[in-house]
Amino acid sequence: MSARTHRRKTEQYDVVVCGGGLAGFCAAVAAARQGARTCLVQDRPVFGGNSSSEVRVTPHGAAAFHVYAKETGIISELLIEERARNHETVFENGWTNSVWDMTMYDMAQGTENLTFYLNTSIRDVRMANARNIASVIGYVANAELELELTADVFIDCTGDGIVADRAGCQWRMGSEGREEFGELHAPPEASGDVMGSSLLFKTKDLGRPAPFTAPDWAAKLDNPDFFYKQGRNPNDMRGGYWWIEIGVPWDTIYESEDIRHELTRYVLGVWDWIKNKDPLTKELAAHYAIDWIGQVPGKRESRRIMGHYVMTSHDPLNNTVFEDEIAYGGWFLDLHTPGGLLAPTSEHASSEGYNETSDYMVKSYCGPYGIPLRSTIAKDVDNLMMAGRNISVTHAALGTVRVMGTTALVGQAVGTTAAIALRKGLALADMPSQAIRDVQQALLRDGCFLLNSSNEDELDLARSAQVTASSEAVCQGGEVRADLLAAGELGPQDDALRQRKGQWIAISESRLDRVSVCLTNRSGGPQTVKAVIVPVDHIWDYRTDELPTLATTELLVLPGDYQWIDWDVRLGVRDGLKAGSFVRLDLHANSNIVWHCADGIVPGQPCAYEMGQGKMRRDWNGPTRSFRAEPAQYAYAPQHVINGVTRPYRYTNLWRSDPRLPLPQWLALSWEVPQTIRQVEVSFPGSLLWEYRGYAPFYRDPQCPRDYRIEAWVGGEWEQLLAVKGNYQRHCRYTLEQPVHTDKLRMVIEATNGDPSAAIYEIRCYA
Repeated sequence: MSARTHRRKTEQYDVVVCGGGLAGFCAAVAAARQGARTCLVQDRPVFGGNSSSEVRVTPHGAAAFHVYAKETGIISELLIEERARNHETVFENGWTNSVWDMTMYDMAQGTENLTFYLNTSIRDVRMANARNIASVIGYVANAELELELTADVFIDCTGDGIVADRAGCQWRMGSEGREEFGELHAPPEASGDVMGSSLLFKTKDLGRPAPFTAPDWAAKLDNPDFFYKQGRNPNDMRGGYWWIEIGVPWDTIYESEDIRHELTRYVLGVWDWIKNKDPLTKELAAHYAIDWIGQVPGKRESRRIMGHYVMTSHDPLNNTVFEDEIAYGGWFLDLHTPGGLLAPTSEHASSEGYNETSDYMVKSYCGPYGIPLRSTIAKDVDNLMMAGRNISVTHAALGTVRVMGTTALVGQAVGTTAAIALRKGLALADMPSQAIRDVQQALLRDGCFLLNSSNEDELDLARSAQVTASSEAVCQGGEVRADLLAAGELGPQDDALRQRKGQWIAISESRLDRVSVCLTNRSGGPQTVKAVIVPVDHIWDYRTDELPTLATTELLVLPGDYQWIDWDVRLGVRDGLKAGSFVRLDLHANSNIVWHCADGIVPGQPCAYEMGQGKMRRDWNGPTRSFRAEPAQYAYAPQHVINGVTRPYRYTNLWRSDPRLPLPQWLALSWEVPQTIRQVEVSFPGSLLWEYRGYAPFYRDPQCPRDYRIEAWVGGEWEQLLAVKGNYQRHCRYTLEQPVHTDKLRMVIEATNGDPSAAIYEIRCYA
């Protein structure tokens, strides 16, 4: 038989996205949803990149450090869907299963305008001229098929920046020296050092002894100091240790297979230490057996493609406000030690025992902060954008922007920008100056959140409506758990006031007469606690030294448990109290005093503690501390659903019905002149407070409305337009079968997924 060469095929699209990790996946779906004919190319058999079942890194983001900072948009749709479908508990790393892969695959299959190729590697780029890519060349490994994909815009989400490199773009790799940008986290001298790659593993509790014998070629680890004094704590028998990490001296691109083999040696060596050598873990691990070992390392860093702006670590640390903001981040500046397991210590925060008040953590805590569009547009090629860990940032800034929750947001923004640029006939380089408002408004409409933009969509009919509701919750504060009060026991999040703690209080009235806190004093004698009330700009305003004081006092706390201590503050407008804003009630440190947590979380009203250098950080996982406010504050008014913000930020921004009244409850829009409405879009509460791994299997957020109907006032009565049963998604869009002409529209919430109140962040209406 004669030899046969592989087949070739050429296809043409508006947008081609190379790389199907979370950044590339969100970019492709966003571009397609915006109407661009889009092709997504992924070199693995599944989507998700580091988050997939091949690598199993848990998607992290801003919500790991900031309450109500969970990423929304496409990534939120995916994560909410996965939790609703999946039986598996989310552990930090190593526990992702194929339900996550199929959740992404399902969305890709159901996205109009989207074509995708899996198992397809990008091998080359063909240029139309010096500044424009004509096509990319891919090879489908298991089909012996060569693909040539032409497009108007290309998006490089390959991680290693393969497309940009082949197209001749300037890129950086390694660490900038401190002198270049004056970054606190930069080393004194520039080097080629990069963060390493990790290989994860997962174990299973068999309920009986499970012996393990390491192969001869496994790493031999016998020194406890390697683990316990160098930030590599084998503290969970379920596996998933991110610190099984290696980079330099190997090149993370060209020697990635050498890194993989070395990491496999170390996985087996670490498990051998845990199972057979470590006196602290041998008994704990006796019944555990290895269930899975990854063979695709999760890479943190390689090429960073130079764009029209290079983001430095000064930007997240100082919360730089960008006119072309298209996403946000909030992970800390998490720079792993080059070399990983081969270095003297592991990642800085880990080697310090994750001390949340250490000098390193104080100088590394940042955000939420904005990310500019200019950092995603290649400066050397006119039709190329980037999303993921290869965007235009310094090595130090990459420590925060590289996490997958953040890269997913950037991906959605880049895909949206590409489609809008094509629709408007604008060059990518002109988008930050000429069409940034269009991009920002499109992102907000698609469920995203931006720090410095709100809904200003002229086509949204709801913005001109009057809003009423069947009832409205009031906020009198947060009471303590009755069972703990009766028993005189401390709750799980109750601890001594070793640092200053702060509680946000939403102010709706022009006065605040009294605040009260529930304290315990077990010192045996009277104690005093300094209390202050300060105005804050938003729920992530962590400043302690720079804020003016509205009121201050010393609270006297006699010995005893669970005492409500009253403070007659008598604050009003003259004192600087502003309706529609937050104040923060701070209690200063006194280790003899416990400030008890509230029984549950009061929506939109979190707490924090002082970590040092005039800065606070989120307290534990964002509970509400006990407090009472007089008069009660009407913090959940119906009008919030058209104020343009879809989460707690500068205010609660939520309508919430009175929890004492039974469902159904309704919220209505009315206009002076009848409107023609074809589409209704709504943002519900839920899945914002914590990051992904904080949610249980088959989770459906109790706050999210489950069963509801939309009605219009037609012919003197309410006419049902549609009914929804079993919802658990946060952001929902409904197109009516026929446009309705009406001056009143209402949403009737019949049941939630568990919460006694109906609640909505935003309603939009379009013709």
